[in-house]
Amino acid sequence: MRSSRAYLDHNATAPIRPEVLRVVVDAMARPANPSSVHAEGRAARSLVERAREQVAALVGAVPGDVIFTGGGSEANATALRPAALATRAGEPAAALIRGATEHASVLSGHGFGPGARIAPVTPDGLIDPAALDRLLGLSPPATLVSIGIANNETGVMQPISQIARLVHARGGLLHVDAVQVAGRLPLALDVLGCDALTLSAHKLGGPCGTGALVLAPGRAGPEIAMIRGGAQEARRRAGTENVAGIVGFGLAAEMAKNDLSVETLRLCALRDRAEAEVRRIAPDAVIFGEAAPRLPNTVAFAIPGLSAETALAALDLDGVAVSSGSACQSGKVGRSHVLAAMSVPPDLASGAIRISFGWSSCDEDVICFAQALEILVQRLYERLRARAA
Repeated sequence: MRSSRAYLDHNATAPIRPEVLRVVVDAMARPANPSSVHAEGRAARSLVERAREQVAALVGAVPGDVIFTGGGSEANATALRPAALATRAGEPAAALIRGATEHASVLSGHGFGPGARIAPVTPDGLIDPAALDRLLGLSPPATLVSIGIANNETGVMQPISQIARLVHARGGLLHVDAVQVAGRLPLALDVLGCDALTLSAHKLGGPCGTGALVLAPGRAGPEIAMIRGGAQEARRRAGTENVAGIVGFGLAAEMAKNDLSVETLRLCALRDRAEAEVRRIAPDAVIFGEAAPRLPNTVAFAIPGLSAETALAALDLDGVAVSSGSACQSGKVGRSHVLAAMSVPPDLASGAIRISFGWSSCDEDVICFAQALEILVQRLYERLRARAA
């Protein structure tokens, strides 16, 4: 048993950066409400607005268009309501189309009722633009489309700029969940062409419980506030701001932006090395979304005959933390709706394992993973040979 563990589950949550932890603790020690007018309150307000600038800079947005929320799921739920966003013509959204492989907060946390449509994906996990265009043709004008830039389970990346052009040509709105991309690849609202995007602090090495909905200029609808009460966040999200979480989010965003050019290449090297080890150890392994553009930090695979439940437990005991997909399903190991949408056979989907790297990952993590996986697969092949004998 090793004395240290290899944490390969950054898509679920990244360890908090030490620098971020220090500013969070410092902010928690400040007894002030940023809505108060005294000196302490003004100091807290200054911290929040500085963080707003840092988060806006990460995605090329205007600071005033950043709405801080209690996390990515809340940001998604805020956007996916009929009057939350407005088209270029000032119209609220009239209908909703979601991708089949979206996060649970997009599939479930919306205000459009059972009539919301689902856009199918190809076996590679990519939205089919022609199918999406047909759905838009069957929908009313000002339809809201919600598509994640990158899937949290497979890392498959969607052609968002192409999708944005298609949606806008039909007079619709595009919301994107950018939680998995921020800090791993460059992000810019104007380049993507989207009308709103979602971010989450804890994927960047910031604290849990803090996120943001970032709007393109002029896209706030008449009922953007989902949580109502006070006048916080320019009346777009009531409730006393989580100053410590927001400050940590801001610093994590700034650090991620500053490291981006180097970090993307570093993560890609770790991913490619881990993927090569999977193929060496288990030549029959299937890499999900292999032919599609993918995040530089994510490998999702299955080895025929190996269940995810067995693999996760064995790797955990050997000091390696991985997952079977999304961490948002109450910790259960079951067939992924993402893989089902990609037409992956149930027997193979039940063995899905995801490894995801981040700011704290290093070469030693790949070595530890490969050693643990090799032991596990050797045992699997021995059992299979014994059954065949």
